[in-house]
Amino acid sequence: MSSPLLAAPTPAAWVEAACEHWQELLLDHAACEKKAASSALALIFAYPEFEQQNLALSRLAREELRHFEQVTRLQRDLRVPFRRLRPARYAGSLRALIAAREPQRRIDLLLTAALIEARSCERFQLLAKRLPPPLGPFYAELEPVESRHAQLYLRWAEQGGALPAALAERLAAFSAAEAELITTAEDLLRFHSGPPEPRSSSR
Repeated sequence: MSSPLLAAPTPAAWVEAACEHWQELLLDHAACEKKAASSALALIFAYPEFEQQNLALSRLAREELRHFEQVTRLQRDLRVPFRRLRPARYAGSLRALIAAREPQRRIDLLLTAALIEARSCERFQLLAKRLPPPLGPFYAELEPVESRHAQLYLRWAEQGGALPAALAERLAAFSAAEAELITTAEDLLRFHSGPPEPRSSSR
């Protein structure tokens, strides 16, 4: 079941491509875990006054780094050699919508983090059903963790002092943008990309 945070489900074409090109997806997954840990640490440095939030973010960052270690071990065991990948448009496009001024900036950062974790959770669930061991069971194990992370980020945004109606409106705007990103075709496959562009048929 998709998270209520998400405005659209992952297209079936993305799932098919991800299962076919799982090696590339695994490489991008490792990068995503590093970025998730880095984002949590960046929030700690940017907002040191939120002590309880930062203690939780410290634990969250450690979880993300453990996931990175697990993915790296899977790469080794499945003989997927490292190579650099061009990033998808997803994270950069969402960050472009984040307010420049406080206190809205902090709330926007938390809302986008919640959406990214919710999308990861949904895609782990989809892949867990389709991929054989060890990947399928691994993604099934990660799914509830990502769901918990999404709820944590959303809870911290709700405690940011924004009026409930304004917060809901802001979340809806980010959700709509996120949905467009993951349903619009693009020319590469990444964990948070849209479906692959259809290949032109030769005449």
